[in-house]
Amino acid sequence: MSNSKVLAIIPARGGSKGLPGKNIKILGDKPLIAWTIEAALNSEFICKVIVTTDCQEIASVAIRYGAEVPFIRPTELATDSAATVDVIDHAITFLDEDFDVIVVLQPTSPFRTQIDIQNAFELYSNNCTPSVVSVMKADKSPYWYFFRENNNKIQPVITLEGQFSRRQDLPDSYLLNGAVYIVGVKDFQRDRKLIFNDTLSFVMSKESSIDIDDIMDFKLAQLILGVK
Repeated sequence: MSNSKVLAIIPARGGSKGLPGKNIKILGDKPLIAWTIEAALNSEFICKVIVTTDCQEIASVAIRYGAEVPFIRPTELATDSAATVDVIDHAITFLDEDFDVIVVLQPTSPFRTQIDIQNAFELYSNNCTPSVVSVMKADKSPYWYFFRENNNKIQPVITLEGQFSRRQDLPDSYLLNGAVYIVGVKDFQRDRKLIFNDTLSFVMSKESSIDIDDIMDFKLAQLILGVK
């Protein structure tokens, strides 16, 4: 994989409802999206870093911090319902270059570093797998805490069937944290997805997995940085 041509895609649409303007909101000493751009640019195996956005202001900030913005994303790919795979497919088609691997990095994960990206890529490179996705260990297990409501009665999402009698005996559970997706271009184009049956997981810490979606997430990130 040392000779692979790797494209990093940072999807950053405008119009956030949970935290207006979040992608360019200043966190610490720079806009939120800049944390991801810098991590990608510092990952030596990545050949090109692009931002796909529908917002000219985000595009200007992205260019200022070193990313390429080869196009403004079409309106139909910038809605709440737009699928990530469609956004990625559009970027690949527009660029019309021969890349071997895609690294998708959401701009709302400021504490995912180039070391995380590098380690995830090494996991991908050293194994026969179509993709690697980053995860974090769940605080609460779906085996114990997750229920659905049915006619005012709660039912477990996952039936234990007597397998576990103590919370401490439950197997570890993991959540997608959205920070890193690495997928082979041919695998992606064939199946139009990022996660396969034999996808490998790259485990990240709780702190590095922070995903800023609303003001509470943003304040937590500020607290970790020790800024206001």
